Amino acid sequence: MLFVRRPSDDVLDRLLDQARDAEPTYAEVGATLGDDLPTSYRHDLDEASIGTGQEAFGLAVAALRRWQAQIGAGIDVIPRGATVAEGETVLLLIRAAGLWTVAPCRVVYTVAEPELFRFAYATLPGHPEQGEASFAVSRTAEDDVLLRLASFSRPVDPLARLAKPLTRRIQRRVTLRYVEALRKAVTL
Repeated sequence: MLFVRRPSDDVLDRLLDQARDAEPTYAEVGATLGDDLPTSYRHDLDEASIGTGQEAFGLAVAALRRWQAQIGAGIDVIPRGATVAEGETVLLLIRAAGLWTVAPCRVVYTVAEPELFRFAYATLPGHPEQGEASFAVSRTAEDDVLLRLASFSRPVDPLARLAKPLTRRIQRRVTLRYVEALRKAVTL
């Protein structure tokens, strides 16, 4: 959903209520848990070192659980104060190219292990893309803290399809901002 101005809180509340009743916009829910992502989608995989040690790992996990990758990338997460939990529905409010985009999403899984935290969200009706994005923080045997972003998606919004090269650049820029946001969260 595109807006020329930032949507009002009433509009965002209404859109969030609608999203809570909606189903994901694709059949392959949870597919980012595996290594073989579904065909007929664009696949993205990024991995970056964001720190070292148990403290950095704990800070990175806490940041992911609070949507700090998104917030640090300049995205508003609605409702404010939301945390990552399976079944949680949020709106990602993104400003790009002079427009506001509301992207409804739902957390479809979380994985919490001693050296790994991972979650994925699914796109819901109204999101300009169709697919899933996974965010994982892990601690290696060498004590490095890694951020791994994996996704499969395709544009569904007609404007997103028409502006595919611009949309792709915006997505890549946002991915780099996710990495930087988590690096900052680890060094604070």
